[in-house]
Amino acid sequence: MRFNPKARLDTRRVRDTGGSRGRASAGASRRAAGGATRTGLSPGMIGGGGIGTLLVVGLVFVLVQILGGGGGAGSALDGALDTSRVAGTDRYASCATGEDANTSVDCARVAVENSLTDFWTDELGSRFRAEEALVTFTSSVDTGCGGASSAVGPFYCPADETIYLDTDFFDEVLERRLGGPDGGFVEPYVLAHEYGHHVQNVLGTMGRVRTQQGPTSDAVRLELQADCYAGMWAAAATATDDESGEALISELTEQDVAQALAAAQAVGDDRIQERTQGQVTEETWTHGSAASRMRWFTTGFEQGSLEACDTFAASSL
Repeated sequence: MRFNPKARLDTRRVRDTGGSRGRASAGASRRAAGGATRTGLSPGMIGGGGIGTLLVVGLVFVLVQILGGGGGAGSALDGALDTSRVAGTDRYASCATGEDANTSVDCARVAVENSLTDFWTDELGSRFRAEEALVTFTSSVDTGCGGASSAVGPFYCPADETIYLDTDFFDEVLERRLGGPDGGFVEPYVLAHEYGHHVQNVLGTMGRVRTQQGPTSDAVRLELQADCYAGMWAAAATATDDESGEALISELTEQDVAQALAAAQAVGDDRIQERTQGQVTEETWTHGSAASRMRWFTTGFEQGSLEACDTFAASSL
């Protein structure tokens, strides 16, 4: 993936909070691990009722299956929200152009966010809204859905319409613990998946989730649709522009697409269960099989429409 050196980057919707403001409680971790409504890249939960229901959705259920729950790493979610989440660092202050994105992972993250925002603004028109899109953090962070630690992994909080990302996730969890790929397009795939959850929030799709576990559950359909939306963006990424109309991304290769598919495969429920518990239990799935995740990303990439990504209408996943 190459960015256009002439493109201008917009950092207004990307922020870094720096280090921890204090660990979330172990009790909150147990609530997240034991709840019946998981669906995220973390302990993703869907439901109504504000902070108490801890509404977060993500890429894979990390907390219990990978990190084991309980103890230090398991302190993933806390219902408390404090003013520390308004604090920020200057992590993205030097990100000004596409050339910066070609030489800095941080600036590439900004460029991908800009591309996703431009794509979905065009795709959804007046239905689209973009507030603060992306917050990076270290160790823990306070969100509109409550407190979260790095054990959660990348996730989207519908309450404040923001994606949260501890960037160590890619090396520590996805690559080392799950055996996922190490490549430049892996993070853009994850960000595009999380942005897909924002699209679902905007369109009201999250309200359709009733069943939380199983290979054809609503939770799985929600996650596969986010993968499909990620594929839609990837197919059109080189056609996205900055605010002046300059192309943001100059090249996206077959190798980039292969990295996205490899990442989708690594976070399939069956792959994670095989790696962490030595057996596959389909009735507990919340995200879909490796094959399904790859299939729906490919559907979005090849067909490129909201209609093609309607996993809730699909008879086969």
